[in-house]
Amino acid sequence: MRRWHKFAIGSAAGIVLAGAALFALDAADKAFPPPLDRANAVSAEVLDADGQLLRAFATSEGRWRLKTAVSDVDPQFLRMLIAYEDQRFYDHGGVDLWALGRAAMQLVSNGRIVSGASTLSMQVARLIEPREGRSLSAKLLQLVRAVQIERRLSKEQILDLYLTHAPYGGNLEGVRAASLAYFGKEPRRLTVAEAALLVALPQLPERRRPDRNLKAAEAARKRVLDRVAVARAVGDGEAERAEGVAAPPRRMQLPALAAHVAEAALRKEPDVLKHQTTLKKQVQQGLEAVARAAAMKLGPKLSLAMIMADAQTGAIVGEVGSADYFDASRSGWIDMTRVNRSPGSTLKPFIYGLAFEQGLVSQETIIEDRPADFFGYRPRNFDMSYQGDVTVREALQLSLNVPAVKLLDAVGPSRLMVRFRRAEVRPVLPPNETPGLAIGLGGVGITLKDLVQLYTALANRGQPARLGDGVTGAPGKLDGEPLLEPVAVWNVADILSGVIPPAGAPQRGIAYKTGTSYGYRDAWSVGYDGRYVLGVWVGRPDNSAVPGLTGYGTAAPILFEGFAKSGIATTPLPRPPAGAVRIAQSELPISQRRFALNASGLLTSGREAAPQIIYPPEGAHVDLGAGQGNLSPLMLKLQGGRAPFRWLANGKPLPDLSRRRIQQWLPDGGGYSKLTVIDSAGRAASVGVFID
Repeated sequence: MRRWHKFAIGSAAGIVLAGAALFALDAADKAFPPPLDRANAVSAEVLDADGQLLRAFATSEGRWRLKTAVSDVDPQFLRMLIAYEDQRFYDHGGVDLWALGRAAMQLVSNGRIVSGASTLSMQVARLIEPREGRSLSAKLLQLVRAVQIERRLSKEQILDLYLTHAPYGGNLEGVRAASLAYFGKEPRRLTVAEAALLVALPQLPERRRPDRNLKAAEAARKRVLDRVAVARAVGDGEAERAEGVAAPPRRMQLPALAAHVAEAALRKEPDVLKHQTTLKKQVQQGLEAVARAAAMKLGPKLSLAMIMADAQTGAIVGEVGSADYFDASRSGWIDMTRVNRSPGSTLKPFIYGLAFEQGLVSQETIIEDRPADFFGYRPRNFDMSYQGDVTVREALQLSLNVPAVKLLDAVGPSRLMVRFRRAEVRPVLPPNETPGLAIGLGGVGITLKDLVQLYTALANRGQPARLGDGVTGAPGKLDGEPLLEPVAVWNVADILSGVIPPAGAPQRGIAYKTGTSYGYRDAWSVGYDGRYVLGVWVGRPDNSAVPGLTGYGTAAPILFEGFAKSGIATTPLPRPPAGAVRIAQSELPISQRRFALNASGLLTSGREAAPQIIYPPEGAHVDLGAGQGNLSPLMLKLQGGRAPFRWLANGKPLPDLSRRRIQQWLPDGGGYSKLTVIDSAGRAASVGVFID
């Protein structure tokens, strides 16, 4: 009885001591937790629309450490890793006691370390809390940390940490970074030889780097493949075949695409580790390859920019901000897709579209290309020659300046600017200037991004799309009024698709327009099919002149090469909408057979036209400084009608009759005003405007 009593007391004391020990261990565990927060220091990544890596950024310590999960790697690699490093990984709690005992016995019997006993959990502990040297205290800390990690994380989470932090030589850490650097691919699908090399390198990463010690790398890989457990994991004969495969002798650069978009993503959300873009990796690679090749031909100090967008969704699928981001001689760090430059003739299609929409002309209407004077503005053609009588179709295809200005004078520069606002595009006018005829020849500033946004309407039956910024800006269709009516859009596309491609370029079924700014400072080319728009700009970022630089000779070849290398199949241009047809000149109504303005500026397309106020447009808000109490005069512009003209403001006649089609009016104050003009034939036109 006494013996039983002593046993009971001893057992109770043992339980109390064990509980106290467990409590002490638990308290110590909570007081000194493993530094798992350090494991969060990984590289920021910029991804394409499908999640493919476009660009990665090194960590603050200069490491390429790409976050990697079990789902990111080949399952066969995981089987080989566990078979080689930690066969009882799923059975132990962080420390493999059987392996520890085996290692100790081998050390005693051989006098040296024959095999290690580190589990993957212990290796993770060492990776997230590195220590100098291999002392006994460091090893004991690893054992403790491994147990702590196992208490906090699942086996899959522990594997994730190993896959992210394992060293692979130099500044490479993690399986993804190593696979991209040595094999040029993500580790989702690996050959047996590739997987074995990635298993072997972390033990001695610097000594086994294949780019520096190829023989040592191949020998280490062989040791992995010779392990019986590994051979069983890969299947019969696979290990022997893998041994005969040469290891990669050099390290490749990690993906480094879309430099400007990637930098913009980091500036917008510096704390985010993964940035999703709307870009497509295949398109981006193709455009950047075209840009590099073009830059070599262009010569020093010239840069180029390219944007390809989906006209239906507004998503930017490819964007090149400069010829070379790191080329200081070309100011490569400047994103030229966002810089206002003179667009040359690239806005002409919208002038013609308005003229088609208003019924002023058809494709076969005759228009004069001869010297003309528009109230002191005398446009000249690019080659300083004139073609005489040409069709409207020929005038746009040849990009003749005088016919374009004549049509702009008829439709009104302000009306053109109002249409641009429908696409949420606002070209920049020179300071203190109202929209004038120079718009048609590049007398405004516009970015490549905005120009492509305008052209999405031409590729999308007149409905423009809002381009995102490639990162967080939400693209999408604009729900307002169309930029142009579908029939007008079809006429423009029908003409531009007939422009001859540059020498050596294949006919791809695209419509395109080129432009060259005044003084040979900017070369442009914008093309589109039934789905995608590609815009190209070439020039010097400092706005210096480049003799010989032209849209057709310089930018157009890059445009066609960009379409070819983008990897996107050509989508046919939209079919003609109802009412769209190309009519022969002889079958046109008399009013559309010839377009001309007489010496008084009167439209004479077959019959005398009624007066029309083309500036300010109906419903316009005009800022004349009413809020500051110092009103400026408003320029009034008239088209058609028979001189002389009488102007009325809010029913009150202006002092004098005028034979000119340009008049100034000084309002009494801000607010709504009604402007009316009456010609000598008694015909009238009115607009309502808001004076701000």
